[in-house]
Amino acid sequence: MAAKVLIVDDHPAVREGLAVRISSQPDLEVCGQAADTAEAIKLIEAIRPDVVVVDIQLKTGNGLDLIGRIKTFDKSIRILVWSMYPDSLYARRALSAGALGYINKEFTTGRIVEAIRCVRDGKIYLCEETTDQLLGQVVGGGRNLKATGVESLSDRELEVFRLIGQGLSTSQIAGRLHRSAHTVEAHRQHIKRKLNLKSAADLNRAAAQWMLENG
Repeated sequence: MAAKVLIVDDHPAVREGLAVRISSQPDLEVCGQAADTAEAIKLIEAIRPDVVVVDIQLKTGNGLDLIGRIKTFDKSIRILVWSMYPDSLYARRALSAGALGYINKEFTTGRIVEAIRCVRDGKIYLCEETTDQLLGQVVGGGRNLKATGVESLSDRELEVFRLIGQGLSTSQIAGRLHRSAHTVEAHRQHIKRKLNLKSAADLNRAAAQWMLENG
């Protein structure tokens, strides 16, 4: 029986392109597509997919939060994160949240199908460079585990930082994340402290520059 795959991505053309490739595989079938967390949860509850392919950036919410919600609902569902953001920053976060794999969108759909099969079988999938980096941190006995810069941000702070880099205001970020403006402002202050930024303008510039380099 073919494994059921749910695709969660906020770009329709991207979803459809991946769906076409997956549907051509005899052992895989696309059981649904979603653009945000709410849509994804509804489909997961109704369809019970075997594998969910999820992006970090969604129309509302984000992929890391969605991973946690999926695992709370059904621990047996395998999750692959498929994103344009750097493996070095998000792969460890994705695995910690409960995903079995992380693959960058720079790879071909053929490579992504390979990753889907890997997590379907309960195996961890990472590119070789990311695997070496994570293993190096472990072998280093913790010497390399001290986070600096953007890596030091919590998952929520990183999400806020990313949205600041996209030009969203505090109220817009609050609406996107379903949090109060006061909570978002507290995150902004924590980010400034961790990144040693003096002002809101410095934060906005740093976030915009990070998005140009990584987004």
